[in-house]
Amino acid sequence: MVVQDTRTWMPPGSDPRDHQIRYVDRVRSALDIEQALCTPPRAIERNGETIGWIPAMRFPTWMRCSNAECGLLHRAPWRTRRRKGEGRSNADLAAPPPRADFTCDVCKSRLEQVPWVLIHEDGHLADVPWHTLAHRNSQHPAQKQCGRDWSAVYLALRETEHRRELRCTKCGSFNPFRNDEQVQFPRGTWIQPWVRQIPDSPPEAEAKVVEINDVRVHYPVTRSALVIPPESRILNGTVTDRLYGNTRDQQTVRNAKNPLARKAALKRLASKYRCTVETIETAIKEINEGYPLFGKSITNTDLLVDEFNALTEKIPDLREDEDFVTEHQTDDWRQLEKKLSSGFARRVVRAVPTLVAVNRLKEILVLHGFQRGGGEELIPPDITGETKWLPALEMYGEGIFFTLDEAMLRAWQDLDVIKERAEAFSMRYQQRTGPNATGREVDVSPRFLLCHTLAHLVIRELDAGSGYPTASLKERIYCATGSEPMAGILIYVAVPDEEGSLGGLMELAKPHRFLRVLTRAFESAARCSLDPVCCEQEGHGPDLLNRAACHACTLVPEPSCDFGNALLDRVFVTGGKPGIPAFLDFAGPAN
Repeated sequence: MVVQDTRTWMPPGSDPRDHQIRYVDRVRSALDIEQALCTPPRAIERNGETIGWIPAMRFPTWMRCSNAECGLLHRAPWRTRRRKGEGRSNADLAAPPPRADFTCDVCKSRLEQVPWVLIHEDGHLADVPWHTLAHRNSQHPAQKQCGRDWSAVYLALRETEHRRELRCTKCGSFNPFRNDEQVQFPRGTWIQPWVRQIPDSPPEAEAKVVEINDVRVHYPVTRSALVIPPESRILNGTVTDRLYGNTRDQQTVRNAKNPLARKAALKRLASKYRCTVETIETAIKEINEGYPLFGKSITNTDLLVDEFNALTEKIPDLREDEDFVTEHQTDDWRQLEKKLSSGFARRVVRAVPTLVAVNRLKEILVLHGFQRGGGEELIPPDITGETKWLPALEMYGEGIFFTLDEAMLRAWQDLDVIKERAEAFSMRYQQRTGPNATGREVDVSPRFLLCHTLAHLVIRELDAGSGYPTASLKERIYCATGSEPMAGILIYVAVPDEEGSLGGLMELAKPHRFLRVLTRAFESAARCSLDPVCCEQEGHGPDLLNRAACHACTLVPEPSCDFGNALLDRVFVTGGKPGIPAFLDFAGPAN
């Protein structure tokens, strides 16, 4: 199946604003998003009928005989072409076939969907042009003019022990077939299986034939942000909250032409919201003053800075039902150094000046667009970029936040050998050809490489003690130099459930428990089961953006990493190379 674009997600006549996420003005501004953020529709049962779904259709529309000796290709019965002039609605395209046990016209074996599609870096998705591939090197006139009767069965894809071969049984033409075949995007082909639109001009680059589970078929580009004060402190269900979500009621008061009309409007709203007229007036006043941000402006450059400040500063009068609840453990953490007589753990405590348990957080995850075929062009979720909303999710969870000592960082990152090693990463990052997982540029500095690698090591250690699998844990790196330096790491879990998560990270954020986790993370950086091969790598992974990092020691599942499992190097944490000290060497003596 292939999911259709967001223009088809809402039923006809419905308003996407019914699904709009409120109190995310800061998030939209920080992520430079003008559209409204709306949650995808959810399927519900009403009067025995399922309503509210995300449309999808069967794709690819070619099937292949499961008999290896036959291998004949069939146009799928639910997608055979109609006569010229006959229309086809989106409902027809999405409609399931009457049965699933289709059989080959020749050998009567079961038919299976082919696992290959054609993708283009401009975002196009189409069926593989089997006829073109079978005849592209044909020299004989009869082969060049072989007809394209789509209803006839005469193309066969057969596999031997060493190769796949695409053969035309009608004219005898044949060619080898393999993944990453390149072919010009066929003329007259729709840009998407469900979009009846042909490219305005022939795409310049060649399209690629890839398997349907290849990451290049659909590479989502997501953006995320945490909801922090003041928006996280909203009292849901209050009169101000309810009135803020109803612009029509607000306009009723604002449009009153005289005091008498205004008084009547206030009375009607007081009756509707079951409160006093004074309460309505107070709510209107707060909204007019800029509720919930109250005039606080933010740009996309402050996103991580504001989150970092919210995590490091104590928030007064916190309630447990707010969307951003922190519990500072820094004082108890610092007391650990006095209790530890000596050893490696004492250095770990000195290296971390701040420890915070994030008992509750809310993350807004936005689908900004997607890419195909490794191209750099960002295709919007609605294909055309005309829709006034983007799909987003409200994710609730918990986390552990800690910072690294600034004085230690400055002394460590000023070493020439550290700068040289980081510069090699930075040059490769600027020359990368793969997709950008974050949608934003990264300042590849020594402190970033240290923080990012350490975050992965901590995630791997938390897997055993938190109760969460590694794939459910995520990182958020706060790193900057200059007048407002940052070096913070947030490891968190967020799920689309308002009840939040299980509380495993909150428990591990207690100083004595987190010390064991962080100590093991630093210790594990010094060894890998694939050493010395791993630590001596000059570059591997996506665009060679990893060095001493592999699946045995540092890499985590793709959902856990915000940077595509790249920009990792254990040497920045543990040293080991000639002239490169470990970061903890700058924490002073162990005794």
